[in-house]
Amino acid sequence: MPWPRPPGYFFVQNLVRGRSLIFQLVRRDFHQRYVGSIVGWVWGVIHPLTLLAVYTFVFEHALGVRLPPEEVTDNYPLFLMAGMLPWMLFAETLQRSATALPEYSNLIKKSVFPSEIIPLSIFLSGLASHLLALVLLVFATGFWAGEWSAALWVLPFYLALLGLLSLGFSWILASLNVYLRDTAQVLAVAMTAWFWLTPIFLSETRLSELIPGVVDWNPLTYFVRGYRMAILGGQAPAPLDLLILAAFGVGIFLVGGLFFRQTKRGFADVL
Repeated sequence: MPWPRPPGYFFVQNLVRGRSLIFQLVRRDFHQRYVGSIVGWVWGVIHPLTLLAVYTFVFEHALGVRLPPEEVTDNYPLFLMAGMLPWMLFAETLQRSATALPEYSNLIKKSVFPSEIIPLSIFLSGLASHLLALVLLVFATGFWAGEWSAALWVLPFYLALLGLLSLGFSWILASLNVYLRDTAQVLAVAMTAWFWLTPIFLSETRLSELIPGVVDWNPLTYFVRGYRMAILGGQAPAPLDLLILAAFGVGIFLVGGLFFRQTKRGFADVL
């Protein structure tokens, strides 16, 4: 007697079987984003650097924000960039995935198309630009500190968990947007609030003083903290932080996958 298949088995199987299609979608998406551009994929680095320069001027020079002594660095630009990178990948994946399914409505309605791979392809496309900016940050930190961090090996783990968290939320949002087209508008407002509730510009200590509890219950806090500790502080993450982050990532991934699997049955009728 064969073993019973666990819930979500066929859903995950579609992701694995569609790996060649995922590659094609990622290449198509990456090409469309920079087609006709003079500098091409370099915009993926120029954009975060421009934001970094503007925010550094506003917060460090105009507003006089200073980092507390318990932070991993006193270099505010590097502190800011290490916090912005995981957020930008997460936010871009959610915002683009929320409105992505209607763009593939012809495929979803006319064939057995694994629509669950669309948010995955968006995340992987954004990951390419993220990695370019991440390498730049690592080199800038090594140049400033005079040595390379010994904890860079943990970054792939953070990226994997960030992918799980991003995909889980993206599946939920993409499904909701098929039936409720206001989802993308609500998301834009929610992401703005979430951005300022994440310790990117302010230290965790200061943010906790302003809004008690927000740091501990915000999953992006652990990514921002992990990036800063690994790249700027040369410290491995605390086991409890990784455990909490894994719980957030795996939990949201499973919930999002199950939600998408249930709601996708009506996509063809609505789209």
